[in-house]
Amino acid sequence: MLNVFSVDVEDYFHPTEVAYANISQWPTIPSRVHVGVDILLEALAEHRCHGTFFILGWVADHHPEIVRRIAAAGHEIGCHSYHHRLVYDLTREEFKADTMRAVRAIEDACGVSPKAYRAPSYSIVTKSFWALAVLAECGFTHDSSIYPIVHDRYGVPGFPRHANVIATPSGPIMEVPIAVASLLGTRVAPVGGGAYLRLFPYRYTAAGIRRINDVDRQPACIYLHPWEMDAEAPQLAKGFVSRLRTYTGLAGMSHKVLKLLAEFPFSTLSEVHPVPVRAISLSAQSSL
Repeated sequence: MLNVFSVDVEDYFHPTEVAYANISQWPTIPSRVHVGVDILLEALAEHRCHGTFFILGWVADHHPEIVRRIAAAGHEIGCHSYHHRLVYDLTREEFKADTMRAVRAIEDACGVSPKAYRAPSYSIVTKSFWALAVLAECGFTHDSSIYPIVHDRYGVPGFPRHANVIATPSGPIMEVPIAVASLLGTRVAPVGGGAYLRLFPYRYTAAGIRRINDVDRQPACIYLHPWEMDAEAPQLAKGFVSRLRTYTGLAGMSHKVLKLLAEFPFSTLSEVHPVPVRAISLSAQSSL
């Protein structure tokens, strides 16, 4: 069974936990996004695997050569917003403007119009479901912004754990949630990579993916960031919790990713989920 391998292409000063500097200062900060991207491209090539790279529009504008190399390697190009602002902090008009600015930057960088979207920090939550209609209006066919877990900043507890096509007022869009494994029928365990791959032993993530594949008979969608592959990147987050979430486990992340690629088959989001599964209305989800 093919699983989804996805990368949120942003630099070490872009994560929400960092919130470093004013946006106008970003061009003055030394970039290292190429370091993690190079490691990932080499690892994926070694395992003859393709993934979906959700590109931050700001990165596309300032480092178009990186986006071109990702596309030239045969990977799917998605959109990760322009300025990495949380969706629920934006108005509908601001979100649409940010999204379309990112799309134009990505198109200019590599000639590809992205059809898959991932929100910064999974910030499409119950109160921002309206964003799915905006994405459909903008021509997106896939979204991967919902994490069916309880979290202090994101998450939609009770949301379907597997891919579904959502009927929005602007048309359908396929939602591909980040991997969550079911425990004891009701409890759920986040196994989708990122901080959870860094913080927990490799066998935790591997067992979760196997359970989704073997018991649920469904693909798992995992994610990571280039800066998680770069243990030498400056550590800018402040506060104990933010530093714990952002930097714990960085030293072993590359090894874990290589083990995942060796143990499980992965591909792009659109190859794993090319057709509708079943439709869920937004009104039904609003009660979750």
